[in-house]
Amino acid sequence: RQPEAAARAASLAAEALGRFPELRRIIQTDVTAAYQGDPAARSVEEIILAYPCVLAISIQRFAHVFYELGVPLLPRMLTEYAHERTGTDIHPGARIGTHFFIDHGTGVVIGESCTIGQHVKIYQGVTLGAKSFEVDNAGHPIKGVKRHPDIEDHVTIYAHATILGGDTRIGAHTIVGGNVWLLQSVPAHSIVQQKG
Repeated sequence: RQPEAAARAASLAAEALGRFPELRRIIQTDVTAAYQGDPAARSVEEIILAYPCVLAISIQRFAHVFYELGVPLLPRMLTEYAHERTGTDIHPGARIGTHFFIDHGTGVVIGESCTIGQHVKIYQGVTLGAKSFEVDNAGHPIKGVKRHPDIEDHVTIYAHATILGGDTRIGAHTIVGGNVWLLQSVPAHSIVQQKG
């Protein structure tokens, strides 16, 4: 049993290491997005060394590789470490495109089955979560069901917006205003504002 486990671990490690060059390239796009998306940023070095979003997003991207490979526990340990350090809670199962920027970051929650396109910018306190979840006959949550929204390319989501539901899709080039509560899909090129 131990030789099988060791061989499996070596295989998973080799597979993960093979993906690191692509991860590096994608993380560089996140650094670029942060630098271009924040007028207060003075240098790329400042982004890499001082911006919590880079730590949270980078760790999530590594954790996502292990999540896809079916490695138990480690993906969640990695993202919970990032959550503890930055206040940004991104599940390792979330699929995130290039050039992703979380400005400020504190209080952001991104659920397991969420997909995020390219060139997406979100602000502090944003939740991309579940409306509810399906349960079995015993009342236990059913695992593996799509529960979290899809965010298309070039979307900006301002502070404390909450977008919920596995069938909720935010169309490309949409702006979601601060404090918006959104439970339904929005077409591309929309501006969604808080009512009242």
